[in-house]
Amino acid sequence: MTDLELLMDELARAGVTVLVKVDHERMHTGIKPWTMVMSGPGLGERHIRTDARDLQLCLRHCLRELSKCPGDWEWLELYS
Repeated sequence: MTDLELLMDELARAGVTVLVKVDHERMHTGIKPWTMVMSGPGLGERHIRTDARDLQLCLRHCLRELSKCPGDWEWLELYS
């Protein structure tokens, strides 16, 4: 498994649903074509969302926000 695949697997096991999208129309205009949304019982009532110019920026933002949520998120450091 790739690191990204392992991360997604761990997130799902922690009760986090992750949606990743890249928009071809925004890609052509250069306006933040990547979107990442996190939700699920692992975040309680909260959801995390960002739009960015690349997948790495989406991940960085969402994982940083996720680490601020209640719960044991120390393991996220392995993916930063």
